[in-house]
Amino acid sequence: MVPGSNPGGPTIILLMRDNESTLTFDHLGLVVADLAAAREHLSATLGIVQWSEIFDDPQIGVSVQFGSGGVSPRFELITSLGEKSPVSRALSQGKNVLNHVAYLTHDLAAAAEALREQGCFPAGKAQPAVAYGGKPIQFFFSPLRFIIELIEAPGHRHLFEDCGSSSHSG
Repeated sequence: MVPGSNPGGPTIILLMRDNESTLTFDHLGLVVADLAAAREHLSATLGIVQWSEIFDDPQIGVSVQFGSGGVSPRFELITSLGEKSPVSRALSQGKNVLNHVAYLTHDLAAAAEALREQGCFPAGKAQPAVAYGGKPIQFFFSPLRFIIELIEAPGHRHLFEDCGSSSHSG
């Protein structure tokens, strides 16, 4: 395994009334019906050739896997893990499959406040995510009708393997 080759995406600074919060781009989240089929498609069409392990997260209700093509953006493939999964509706309706834009932050509470000040509202409470070692994540709806994920895991890097590896069942 090699650490993700993208050393960190663009950084944005959210200005708040009293201080600022820094966000670093992490990934684009795609809701998919089948991790293996989606992985094969992204490998063939976009050159996403390195993949993380698959993370099953029963608390959130999803299975996820991260892919990297070196200099291209990282992708998170997300599929349902049970009937009450938050992505079941997107899968059944074929809507919101390009699901969210995710950013790493040092301070989830401060970044969340900055998003609220810009008219974003939380989709739910912050909760720990298996894919980020139990670090908290939180989703927000933007007034522009897209979802922003905040991840309080500054500097986090997933480990990726070449797509020819046999540990990619899913």
